[in-house]
Amino acid sequence: MRHFLDLSDAGPVGIQAMLDDAIARKQARVGWSKGKVDADAPLAGRVLAMVFEKNSTRTRVSFDMAIRQLGGTSIVMDAGSMQLGRGESIADTARILSGYVDAIMIRTDDHQKVVDMARYASVPVINGLTDASHPCQIMADLETILEAGFALPGLKVAWLGDGNNVLASIMEAGGLMGFDVVAACPQGYQPSDADVARGKGRARVVGTPHEAVEGADIIVTDTWISMGQAHAETKLAAMMPFQVTEALMAEARPGAKFLHCLPAHRGEEVVDAVIDGPQSLIWQEAENRLHAQKAVLRWCFGQI
Repeated sequence: MRHFLDLSDAGPVGIQAMLDDAIARKQARVGWSKGKVDADAPLAGRVLAMVFEKNSTRTRVSFDMAIRQLGGTSIVMDAGSMQLGRGESIADTARILSGYVDAIMIRTDDHQKVVDMARYASVPVINGLTDASHPCQIMADLETILEAGFALPGLKVAWLGDGNNVLASIMEAGGLMGFDVVAACPQGYQPSDADVARGKGRARVVGTPHEAVEGADIIVTDTWISMGQAHAETKLAAMMPFQVTEALMAEARPGAKFLHCLPAHRGEEVVDAVIDGPQSLIWQEAENRLHAQKAVLRWCFGQI
């Protein structure tokens, strides 16, 4: 049984194989309509259940289109309209869904929920996001970086802002794929020691954005107010010195690129001139959620 709860579940070999598959399948579809099924329809007859306890645009649409393009179908469920929302346990839900579908993707809060889903399910389980990690997003980010002409080994990624779940997965990716992650986060909003340790010595936290971006190939940020958090003025004030601006991008390596997993709060974590500028790869990054998740699905079914 292959579950994709974190990047380490696949390891460096699995991640690289998925990236190669995502890029190849994307290229093979150039000029096709979005609803056309891939020529080999590798997941024909498969059904993916998607369970959402958090709002979603990219995860919902990209996974739905991913399974369709691979030849399968999906069932989309919001927790509030399921018995899960009325107190049925994750364990019972996992057992029940396993009798109906071929794989489960869940987007939730507590990471233990996806762990429990995988423990009790008899089909593959995919982490569509938890408060602890966001591996599917990072697969799309790595694909985007490769398409931009960068090699992963020796790359320098600078993170600015909140020490959140996306940063945790980027640090994990750095440790697995051999690139450095330097995060600049204000005091009180830094990643945990456990998250930094995911980087296997290739991740570190610094005090200023200038230290982080020096020599960086990729600059990454995320919204400062995550889903479920109050719009805290104190947090925003602490974060403002870490805003990604044109001046800060100019301190990175020539040719550096900007990534953001979206949705963006323009004028907070990043200014319009950067997010809409020539160094931004955000729209390509967002589209690559579809292509990367097709590869994740195929990996979970043992096809990669």
